[in-house]
Amino acid sequence: MPTLIEDLASFAAHTRFEDLPGPVVAESKRILLDSIGCTLGGLSHSKGTIAVDYARLMGAGAPGAQASIYGTRDKVSTVAASFANGELMNALDFDAILPPGHVSPYVLPGAMAVAEAAGASGKELIVATAVSHEMSNRIGKAMDYLRDIKDGKVSPPPVYGYASTIFGATAAIGRIKGHSATTIAHGMGLAGSISPVNSHWVWSQHAPATTIKYTAAGPMVQAAMTAAHFAELGHRGDLLMLDDAEFGFRRIIGSSRWEPGKITPALGSTWLFPAEQSYKPYPHCRILHALLDCLIKIVGENDIRVDEIEGITAWVEGFVMQPLWLLRTIKHVTDAQFSVAHGLSVGAHRIPPGKAWQSEEVVFNASVLALMDKIHFEVHPDYENLITGHAASRPARIEVRARGQAWVMEKRFPHGSPSTDPSTTMSDQELAAKFAGNADGVIPKAKIEAATERLMGLEQVQDLRELVALLVP
Repeated sequence: MPTLIEDLASFAAHTRFEDLPGPVVAESKRILLDSIGCTLGGLSHSKGTIAVDYARLMGAGAPGAQASIYGTRDKVSTVAASFANGELMNALDFDAILPPGHVSPYVLPGAMAVAEAAGASGKELIVATAVSHEMSNRIGKAMDYLRDIKDGKVSPPPVYGYASTIFGATAAIGRIKGHSATTIAHGMGLAGSISPVNSHWVWSQHAPATTIKYTAAGPMVQAAMTAAHFAELGHRGDLLMLDDAEFGFRRIIGSSRWEPGKITPALGSTWLFPAEQSYKPYPHCRILHALLDCLIKIVGENDIRVDEIEGITAWVEGFVMQPLWLLRTIKHVTDAQFSVAHGLSVGAHRIPPGKAWQSEEVVFNASVLALMDKIHFEVHPDYENLITGHAASRPARIEVRARGQAWVMEKRFPHGSPSTDPSTTMSDQELAAKFAGNADGVIPKAKIEAATERLMGLEQVQDLRELVALLVP
């Protein structure tokens, strides 16, 4: 019997563009549009520029194995470019969300770099995107999740993170490079052996937190590139890495739950990730987005000025009552991406959502910092019941007090998530506008428009270097 890794590798190697249902193709293109836009926007943040500087230290690499750092004129080794682009993609915390959490910054940069170097087609990148996201979503569902329910109560795991995305990342690279199913399988087995640890919880428990965040994208992408190239060069991987519940990958990364039966059923015929793929209209932790939807609507419709606000009370998901989200002393722009009080304060100031939210001018604005003292939040009394039944549920309730009055609004699904409410899905036009906002000031307007058009019609692109030429100044 083939192992789980061998089944997944066969899926990666043998899926053809013609096998992809229309919604899978469409969602893959939307993911790429959003993710590449976030990469360009990441140049405005120190997390992104530090990665660019580090990638330059790695050097230009061998001829035929070079790729671009998006938004710059730098062409470096594919390993260096994928490192930088992964960090840039996640720098603003503006990138897409898919269970187990952030997926795109880990699985896309390596595939994009080797696709550019090889002059691969847009169809090939679409397949790699679909395969890597489907694989990551399925493996993630087999392991611990932040909002797992036990005995009717949300039971956050003792260890958590996004290390499991390394398999999809490695498979996507192998797919673009034309590896056989056997070589991809060995690459995935190697990936499990060199995966970064699940560091999410330690990051959230210490304030101020590390600025590399939960699982740094650059090292994860670098590990996936290493695994895929090691397999290509002849290394043998552990094909039992996912089958062995006692000593295998789930033990390596500390997952207390392991349900491998969720990974391969109907793999390749039933695609699960499009129904759970979410996009961010705000560069802030996703837990705050439904609250921001409500708050921005209240202050906008009632034209409430900041100096009129007497107090704001928010009811949040229980697992965010941790130092990372409770933080009120903002010392670094990255702190602002997770502080509930700071995020709500920015929203109340009616600053248009975009990369400017993470600028020093906004993060350390005196009025923004002062309003934080008037913001109180506590656990939503019914959040455990509300999050069951639909993965997109982010129950939120907010009250704004001003002019001696109180406005209250409640929302279950944040904008950007597919849900039972069609209006919550982010449209192609909204994603295109977000891309343009992130790319503004990085590449010329004409290139922004052309790149958007190419990405939304990516299956027509014969050589990805044509697209990449539009993503540099």
